[in-house]
Amino acid sequence: MTYCVGMMLDRGLVLMSDTRTNSGVDNISTFRKMYHWQVPGERVIAVMTAGNLATTQAVVSQLEERNKAPAERHNSLLEAPTMFQVATIVGNLLQDVIEERAADNGQTAAAGTFSATMIVAGQIKGMEPRLFLIYPEGNFIEASFDTPFFQIGETKYGRPILIRGYERDMSFEAAVKLMCVSFDSTLKANLSVGMPLDLLVLETDGFTPLHERRIEASDPYFQSISTSWGEALRQALEGLPDYTLDAAAGGRLKGTA
Repeated sequence: MTYCVGMMLDRGLVLMSDTRTNSGVDNISTFRKMYHWQVPGERVIAVMTAGNLATTQAVVSQLEERNKAPAERHNSLLEAPTMFQVATIVGNLLQDVIEERAADNGQTAAAGTFSATMIVAGQIKGMEPRLFLIYPEGNFIEASFDTPFFQIGETKYGRPILIRGYERDMSFEAAVKLMCVSFDSTLKANLSVGMPLDLLVLETDGFTPLHERRIEASDPYFQSISTSWGEALRQALEGLPDYTLDAAAGGRLKGTA
């Protein structure tokens, strides 16, 4: 399992992913799930992956080969005229890889054994930053004002945090803090998501990462976020109205009629 988040802001895009891959509790490894390519001053494109590791690595490897020699290979992300075309290229490639792996193993793609999903984000000069969620079937949807962020992998534990805390006009720093809380909640609830985390910040019209780093388990800031968030939750719980077990009160709040 994994957890990745891509978020749209007025200022640009913020992406974060974990790096844990496991096949059972005794076989845990670390693999990068975030990749990006850039042409300084012209475009920057990022991809995050979740699902079958062999599938996602095959897709990323083919994208890498195409991008290293775009003039000699078709469907390079570095030559696509729009981010919509970038998403189309990634979607078609993902679908092809899943179908090929399934066929090689005597299965249908619908069996889901080799399934994967991806988040594609980036900007091409003269256009707005865009964010897409790519499904295993190769189709995709785009982020909007109504759906300003996408999650893939183990999404349920961190989603409530994002829904309650997200504001489109928030700063990059505030967005990173919100994502750290979302990831901390997921890490606490599911052992299949693990450190380190990869972070990428893409500012509108920057065409190169504004900020990029790997957050290790020993990172002082992340540890502070985790500790402070846990304490804040305990204090918030204590500040809520008390419940009484008095049968005569019928479970009403203390001090109410």
